Amino acid sequence: MLAVCRRLFAIALALGLALPAMAQDVPPLQAPDVTTLVAPAPGTASSGDANAPAATPGSADSTNAPAAPCGSQPITIARMAWPSAAILAEIHARVLKAQFSCTVQVLPSDLAPAITGMAQTGQPAVAPEMWVDRVPDQWNQAVKDQKTRQVGLSYAQSQFEGWYVPDYVMQAHPELKSAAALKDDWKLFAAGGSKGKFISCPPDWACAVINRNLLKAEGLDQLFDVVEPKNRFDLDQAIAAAVSRKEPILFYYWAPNATLAQFGFQPVDLGAFSKDDFTCLGKRTCDAPKPSSFAPEPVVIAVAEWVFTGAPQVAAYFQRAQMPVQTMNELLAQLNVTGATPESVADKFVTDHPEIWQKWAGIAPAPAATPKPAANPKPVVRAPAANPAATTQPRANPTPRPTQTAPPARRPGPFFQPFGGF
Repeated sequence: MLAVCRRLFAIALALGLALPAMAQDVPPLQAPDVTTLVAPAPGTASSGDANAPAATPGSADSTNAPAAPCGSQPITIARMAWPSAAILAEIHARVLKAQFSCTVQVLPSDLAPAITGMAQTGQPAVAPEMWVDRVPDQWNQAVKDQKTRQVGLSYAQSQFEGWYVPDYVMQAHPELKSAAALKDDWKLFAAGGSKGKFISCPPDWACAVINRNLLKAEGLDQLFDVVEPKNRFDLDQAIAAAVSRKEPILFYYWAPNATLAQFGFQPVDLGAFSKDDFTCLGKRTCDAPKPSSFAPEPVVIAVAEWVFTGAPQVAAYFQRAQMPVQTMNELLAQLNVTGATPESVADKFVTDHPEIWQKWAGIAPAPAATPKPAANPKPVVRAPAANPAATTQPRANPTPRPTQTAPPARRPGPFFQPFGGF
């Protein structure tokens, strides 16, 4: 019997029949960390070296070849209903198509549906302007389930609300840079009356409560009457009317917004932000209000998890894609021109602002042209600086912003505040 088994085994080997392999544990794939991506060294195959051997299917080089920049599926971008988010979606679509050759689709969406879609289907792939504290429960759950990530900040700043005065007021009274200075110059805003006038937001917005408490905290509640317009339209009308007459005006407003670009305004320094003090400012019964600036808003670029694992170059692009708020204010002002659309504004941005989007795409700026010397240059004698060491101002080291989940909704009572450009 043993001889028969040996003979059958030899026949199987001769015929090339496959034998069952031993089962083995396969280590899980590690998702690439786009924060550590670096450019390939010069001369390597991935950097486009013409002398590098081409990888053939099935070879070791082909199995380790980098993934396509855009992954294996289209990059879908959520275009929210408010103008600033629509403009961002159209801008990113154009840059990804032109610089990464991605197949891009811009899809209408909103905050909660975008998070739900990312968590369930991975679509949309990107939401360029996600105000996460408006949908904290959905956002925190999706991040906890590792279905979506905060890849970066939508804007180069996170402070969007504040008090403002027109440029012409600040130029005539440069001391008005802080709220404390308003105690001495309140008569500028009184228009001949017994109290100054502060234009707040509509009474059913939470900022109306915050502004009243903040005036009290700064010791201004007895010096200013508060005007609360019925709606956004009346607020803008009151500001425009005062500016057209060159009247001094102190008012509340937010960014990104076209109004801040159409007229020249300067923010009033409200001091440092204090979480505890601001929490009290948001309550209708804040017994002892203390000064604080408005709370920073977490407005992030959200991506589905597969973008990190399957399209790390796209994820790295969005890590760098912070739009300056002032630039967005200008884009929103362009959108107010008759016939303008988010698409046309995005086209103009790509043409006019390569210095912004090229940094997002990782493109080095073009070197500045060296001026040609004059035919007969005349020697110029300059006096030495009184303190040569003081002529160069060192640049402060930027503080990195950690990825964060949204805090619980911070605004009290019934709240409505429009997003940029409404």
